[in-house]
Amino acid sequence: MIEFEGKKILVVGASSGIGAEVSSKLAGQGAEVILVARREELLSQICSSIGGSACYYTADVSEYKDIELLIERIVSEHGKLDGMVYSAGIVEDLPLRFLDHDKLLRTFEINYFSFVEFIRQITKKKNYNSGMRIVAISSVSSLIGEKAHTSYCASKAAMDATVRCLAKELWDKGIALNSVQPGMIRTRLYDEFVERMGDYGSANEALKKNQYAGIGETEDVANAVAFLLSGEARYITGTGLLMDGGTFTASSS
Repeated sequence: MIEFEGKKILVVGASSGIGAEVSSKLAGQGAEVILVARREELLSQICSSIGGSACYYTADVSEYKDIELLIERIVSEHGKLDGMVYSAGIVEDLPLRFLDHDKLLRTFEINYFSFVEFIRQITKKKNYNSGMRIVAISSVSSLIGEKAHTSYCASKAAMDATVRCLAKELWDKGIALNSVQPGMIRTRLYDEFVERMGDYGSANEALKKNQYAGIGETEDVANAVAFLLSGEARYITGTGLLMDGGTFTASSS
């Protein structure tokens, strides 16, 4: 049983889906979870359901110039951080004819630029405790192509490349950095996929052609994140953990 008693862990993008599940999982294992997202009503509901010492801060993470002040406030009110999970992200269907600079920039502002800025701020000496661990929620889409998802796939590929680079820089500080790369998980994005396919039966049949292990659950991702944040993963850094239900191996065969 992994435990996080006395650990302060920041979860960015915690108002729904994987971020919410990760927050609940970590709190259940004793962590003081600090939630960050844009939608206050959802954050309040999640904090109420988690209970304990969980708290939240509302912020639009695309405003990356505000991240320094946000981290300063969090550390001043709660003390130095022991870990962070970056789960904020957007995905849009954007065929090439609609893929202009502004739309690319919007995706990268949330999925990538702010991710880097959060790491830059929390790894300042005054903001973290020794042994800090950071986990980014990437996607198997960073490794395979998806029609009309160029901006999303590119932003996740940039995230994983950054994990590999920054892990080398941060190891000298005793900080580990990894990502998880889920396939299709039962979240709002899956519901939108089902809507496009017309019904659950058709959606699941289409999904299993590539993701042959079937739909994943947010709990599956949360379990992997908890492991990577724990001392059990002390020798793992600079890597992406594939948990895609076989998607990558299917696409490579």
